[in-house]
Amino acid sequence: MKEGKVLAYIRVSTNQQDNNNQKLVILEYASKNGMLVADFIEVELTSRRSEKDRRIEELLSRLDSGDTLITTELSRLGRSTAQVLLLVNKLIEMDVRIIVLKQSLDIKGSHDMQSKVMVTMFALFSELERDLISLRTKEALGNKKSAGIKLGKPVGTIQGSKFDKDLEKIKELLAYRLSVRKITKVLGYGNHISLNNYIRKRGLKGAVNG
Repeated sequence: MKEGKVLAYIRVSTNQQDNNNQKLVILEYASKNGMLVADFIEVELTSRRSEKDRRIEELLSRLDSGDTLITTELSRLGRSTAQVLLLVNKLIEMDVRIIVLKQSLDIKGSHDMQSKVMVTMFALFSELERDLISLRTKEALGNKKSAGIKLGKPVGTIQGSKFDKDLEKIKELLAYRLSVRKITKVLGYGNHISLNNYIRKRGLKGAVNG
């Protein structure tokens, strides 16, 4: 893999000392290893999850085969294991060298055995994270059930319906004593059964007759 430029990616916080520390650590490593950091791509720690906010598209557009990306730790590359895995996989495919200082990782592209091992490990960790989240959710629901807390929506909760937008028209047509079948045809709905259930659950007939 040919030598290329070196970019550094840091997630910054409102703490200026933390920002400077990241830069100093990266610059110190680069100096010791005969590297020159061309630029720092900085992202606010509070950034949302979109790739645009995390400047991932910009980062990828500025990296070519043979380039090097340095970051202080894996957690700077994403807000979840899945995000980190996707980005690392993409960089490996691009033959970009990835150096992560805290974890002492030096991933040298798609032809490097360590890279292949790391991708496999990341995939396993990502799957583990999903399984743990699922397990914690099930345990939390089980604890609530054991404590006598009813799960799901409260009894009597009425969900939104496609008929809501025509609610006033439905009331008006019911007031004229039109059948549900005729109302269905007037409003252009195909299934009178669904509309009948809607009217029944909301007590519209009784309200109109009253």
